[in-house]
Amino acid sequence: MLSQKRKLHLTSGFALFLQIFTIVYGFILPRLFLEYFGSAVNGLVSSITQFLGFIALAECGVGAVVQSALYKPLAQKDAGELSRIIVAAEHFFRNIAKLLLVYTAVLVIIYPNIVNGQFEFIYTASLILIIAISSFAQYYFGITYRLLLFSDQFGFVPIIVQIVALSLNLVASVGLMKWGASVHIVKLASSVVFLLQPLTVSFIARRWHKIDRTVAFDKSAIPQKWNGLAQHISTVVLQSSGIVVLTVLSTLENVSVYAIYSLVVHGVRNLTMSVTNGIQAFLGNLFAKGDMTAFKSNFENFEWKLHFVVSLVFASTAVLIVPFVGVYTHGITDANYIVPVFGIMLTAAWGMYCIRLPYNIVVLAVGHYKQTQASAIIEAVLNLVTAVVLVLKFGLVGVAVGTLVAMVYRTCYLAWYISRNVINRSLWAFVKHLCVDAIAVAAFLGLTTNVLGPITEITASSYLDWMIEAVKVLILGIASVGLVNAIFYGRRITTLLKKKK
Repeated sequence: MLSQKRKLHLTSGFALFLQIFTIVYGFILPRLFLEYFGSAVNGLVSSITQFLGFIALAECGVGAVVQSALYKPLAQKDAGELSRIIVAAEHFFRNIAKLLLVYTAVLVIIYPNIVNGQFEFIYTASLILIIAISSFAQYYFGITYRLLLFSDQFGFVPIIVQIVALSLNLVASVGLMKWGASVHIVKLASSVVFLLQPLTVSFIARRWHKIDRTVAFDKSAIPQKWNGLAQHISTVVLQSSGIVVLTVLSTLENVSVYAIYSLVVHGVRNLTMSVTNGIQAFLGNLFAKGDMTAFKSNFENFEWKLHFVVSLVFASTAVLIVPFVGVYTHGITDANYIVPVFGIMLTAAWGMYCIRLPYNIVVLAVGHYKQTQASAIIEAVLNLVTAVVLVLKFGLVGVAVGTLVAMVYRTCYLAWYISRNVINRSLWAFVKHLCVDAIAVAAFLGLTTNVLGPITEITASSYLDWMIEAVKVLILGIASVGLVNAIFYGRRITTLLKKKK
């Protein structure tokens, strides 16, 4: 039988592999889309995908609440309560089916007019319907059982299924594009492949967990399900607002530029987040058992490690993102992809998102949705209002600034909230982390500028050239960020090294 630590390591390990694979996968397909279909079609596909992402609002944050609710019955091996929660979750997700269908129908009618008639109505409407297939599948067939597996710290199982699905889709998409298939055929093949993913996860979870489906539906089985709505809306807005604002107030070419930079930054973000997979379930299990000493100790170790990683990884990304995009889009002349300030601002925004992960994970692990919902609403409003106001004057940079402002606000709020209401410590611990992060990044940028020259002037002529520059930047980052953390957190580094022996 697998121990909790073993499950955590398996989930984290496979999640890390998934993110590395996803980054490679994500770089291959958009480049081929640019090559075979052009920036406008690539922007159209990215825009439709983001608009369909609002389908996730229909989940209303219940997914996260369900996962939090499952920790206690799983820890106590209470099969009756487990069945009550699963049946209630499935009932809720079935009820939102009609809302999803209505949303898609409205999108089919309205969206083609939003993109200013760059494509024929039938072309755009049919593409929406095709891309929607996989979006529906995730919510209708597998979400409840995916949540169950993650709550039980078997998250590595759906992760493995996802790796297989991505592999099949990559082979199918590349083959179809090289054979001259239209974008509609390529996306249809993707939707069919991703339809199988939730069905497989559902089958596996049902085999492992004996759920009594005759249990009467009890809407009180999932407490705080509506409070999770605010958290969920905020997440969807953060993920989708940039492309949506640009679609409405700018051009599809700018949407394509945003999507390419987001591809890089979100790849780095997801890679960073992969090391957190399983942490929420692990902390949730400790909290359910009332072991607050172990809870606080594990949280603080995790907090320091993530601040260290984010400082190193995102500072390096800010230096390397523009030269990478330059190589990646070489030969694409229908849009300007070299926008240094935008690249740096977008990287800073999502770096701040990753800094807040430990605090957000604690909120999810202990189920404090109602208590923190106001901050989620404020974050979403800040993001949208700032982006809309600034996009008209500053374009892409204005959208990135909107994201950064929202991220800074919510990160500080969540750190304050858990310090005061969950782990009972001084806020100074968080402030110290931020100060150390700032010093580490400043030291890294200063050292990089002295050794390699101004960061906005670093270029690469090929992937090999970029990789050489990346190695140099990474070495400088490890040296500077490592030295600063050794000065301020020497004891933690010593303890970590001793554990590795």
